[in-house]
Amino acid sequence: MFDTILIANRGEIACRVMETAQAMGVTCVAVYSDADAQAKHVAMADRAVHIGGAAPADSYLRGDVIIQAALDTGARAIHPGYGFLSENPDFVEAVAAAGLTFIGPSAKAIRAMGLKDAAKILMVEAGVPVVPGYHGADQDDALLADEAAKMGYPVLIKAVAGGGGKGMRLVEAAEGFTDALASARSEAKTAFGNPDVLVEKFVTHPRHIEVQIFGDGTRAVHLFERDCSLQRRHQKVIEEAPAPGMTPQMRAAMGDAAVKAAEAIGYKGAGTVEFIVDGSGPLRTDGFFFMEMNTRLQVEHPVTEAITGVDLVEWQLRVAAGEGLPKAQDELHIDGHAFEARLYAENVPAGFLPATGTLTHLAFPETARADSGVRAGDEISPFYDPMIAKVIVHGPTRAVALRRLSAALAGTQVAGTVTNLAFLGALADHAGFGRGEVDTGLIARDLADLTAVNAPQARHAVAAAMALTRLDAPGLMAGFTLWGANTQTIGLKWGDDVLDVQVQVLGPDTQQWQVGGHSLTAVRRHGTWRIDGDPAPEVACAEGTATVFDAYGITYAHIDPLDVAASVGGDGNVILAPMPGVLRAVFATEGALVAKGDRLAVLEAMKMEHALLAARDGVVAEVLAATGDQVVAGAALVRLEDEGDA
Repeated sequence: MFDTILIANRGEIACRVMETAQAMGVTCVAVYSDADAQAKHVAMADRAVHIGGAAPADSYLRGDVIIQAALDTGARAIHPGYGFLSENPDFVEAVAAAGLTFIGPSAKAIRAMGLKDAAKILMVEAGVPVVPGYHGADQDDALLADEAAKMGYPVLIKAVAGGGGKGMRLVEAAEGFTDALASARSEAKTAFGNPDVLVEKFVTHPRHIEVQIFGDGTRAVHLFERDCSLQRRHQKVIEEAPAPGMTPQMRAAMGDAAVKAAEAIGYKGAGTVEFIVDGSGPLRTDGFFFMEMNTRLQVEHPVTEAITGVDLVEWQLRVAAGEGLPKAQDELHIDGHAFEARLYAENVPAGFLPATGTLTHLAFPETARADSGVRAGDEISPFYDPMIAKVIVHGPTRAVALRRLSAALAGTQVAGTVTNLAFLGALADHAGFGRGEVDTGLIARDLADLTAVNAPQARHAVAAAMALTRLDAPGLMAGFTLWGANTQTIGLKWGDDVLDVQVQVLGPDTQQWQVGGHSLTAVRRHGTWRIDGDPAPEVACAEGTATVFDAYGITYAHIDPLDVAASVGGDGNVILAPMPGVLRAVFATEGALVAKGDRLAVLEAMKMEHALLAARDGVVAEVLAATGDQVVAGAALVRLEDEGDA
């Protein structure tokens, strides 16, 4: 076994690898960028090496600097985590050339599966079923459109390199093909440096079921399947294992196909073979098709660990160190059911825009496993994926595990940034999902209900006001006076709603509150406050805001009566950057006529491209930023002439 390894990654996966490696007695070296100097993975590591600037290209993608850090610290092997350099065959070869071990597959295996078109040809030769489509090298626009017409719409345009939904577009009809192709190529070029695409027939009611495999370079085993169908724009949201409705025959067929795929390329280490499955009816052994192979550990690997009892990172280290497969296929079994929910910093009502901010509070229930790369006090950086944590639960049955997931999400506490926590909670409580009726279109079909924002209750405002004014402090007669009634008015703001909350302190343990026509009584008994008989929810305060930990978190701002509020609103004249990022394209030109919905610019932020559209018809008065500019959230990018001047 290695005595020292370097983890060439950051955040949650770097912490996850360290947990297992350090438990095995292995010394861990972390690398970090300017933005991550105080990060959790740096604090966890036995040693840490600075490797460059905040942008990935200046740090986590600098393979030569990372290899030198490994050599300088005496590391004998490099674990790539996932993302960044994990599927870069040139990096794998450079690691070997430096006399180090890459904890993962060979460069040859990565190359074999790195391009989706070539991988599908290889899978056909190995006897693995593939989706009908065009995977050729000729990238002529007319040819691609003709191939799409031949296979019939809908079709899926996919980047031949990379994954994660980037460079992928669903096209419902021929008239949308040209624009979708241009958009997919642009995103693929930005994300992977390769604009080439393939075109596939889109499976109606598709399910995304993947099989975890593990190889030693010659033989491979599978550790059963995961269902990752609960997706939004090709991004996985909640994963589970095993897949609902899976039959023994289907499991055997998919497992056999996945093992064939792994052994066909001499795979070594942990990998995932992803299949598109026809979910229009019961699962059939002739209704699944190879989609791609991820030649690395997957984000959702904890659900496989939960149902098999296998530590996949431990297996990675042992096999990379020269050991054989720790278990044979007949020694692997499924125990119960597991779910994983991905908790992100993102603004769901604003269209799931990635968010930034400093986490002022972060806590998870003890009943769940929470894999996280951040702590309270850490910043969600605009340079990296905005994942806060993965919340994982296990139960003896799917129904029990799903109830535990719902409870774990309800008990998760986050303050300091907006999150998708309420969205995850709505998914966990979705009736169809509860019945196992899941496909990749579920979220899109029920998006309005899943993202509905429920107004907070009066008791939430009372809890926030108590915490912000310290009226919940033990033994404190806050605002006590010797003259007149002891009454205060507290201004709160929730979203755009402003409300005045009034309180009359009747004694150290009794308060009478008025909130929007509702009268509530707060009483303290045995050191605990109750509001109208119910326990007061927990609250975290920071910088004039209070987050009430009920209904997945409700945040109120304290309005200082001495402040004069300045309302900054958008009138449709100015297009602002919705988040920090880099302008990848600016289409607006001064004096040009634009129509509502026209693309004026493309902003790349947190590894995704976001089109910025005209809010109305008009004439471009000024273009205030250029392609390549790094902009902050709220920066003015394009200004239209006032409607009266146009």
